Amino acid sequence: MDKKTLIIDHFECWGCKACEVACKQENNAPDGIKLIEIVEDGPRMAGEQPFFEYHVRVCRHCEDPPCVAECPVAAITRRSDHMVILDTAECTGCEACIDACPYDAISFDEANGVARKCNMCSSRVNQGLIPACADNICLARCIQFTSTFDST
Repeated sequence: MDKKTLIIDHFECWGCKACEVACKQENNAPDGIKLIEIVEDGPRMAGEQPFFEYHVRVCRHCEDPPCVAECPVAAITRRSDHMVILDTAECTGCEACIDACPYDAISFDEANGVARKCNMCSSRVNQGLIPACADNICLARCIQFTSTFDST
C-alpha cells in the first residue's frame, strides 16, 4: 500500500498563507476554522535585523494517532494509506480528539457542533490528485506531498 505523507519544511515557509486559502476553498471550511494554519513567531531581533519564523500547524497523520484512540464513536480512522480521516457526520462534538492531539491540529466547529481537522484532501487524493495545500500553491514550495510504498 502507498503511504501518503505531507512533508513540510518549516524553515522555508515565509508566511504567505496561500496554503490556508487553498485549504479553506477546497474544504469549504466555516469561518474561524483552519485545517492548516501558519503560525508566526516574531519579530525578534537577529543581530540588527528583525527576524520572523513561521510554523505550519496541520494534522501530522500520526503512525499511532491519539485522536483515533480517544474518539468514543470511531469518527476518526486511520486508513491503510496512513491518512487520518475525521468523518464529521459521525462526530458527536465531545472534543476528546481536540484534547488528545499533541499538535493542536484539531478545531471545534461551533456552528456545526463537530470537530474538524485536515483529512489530507482525501477526496482529491482518491482521484489521483494531491492535497490543495501542496498543489503548487505554496510560493516557497515548503509543502510537498509524497506517496511512497509501505511494506508494513
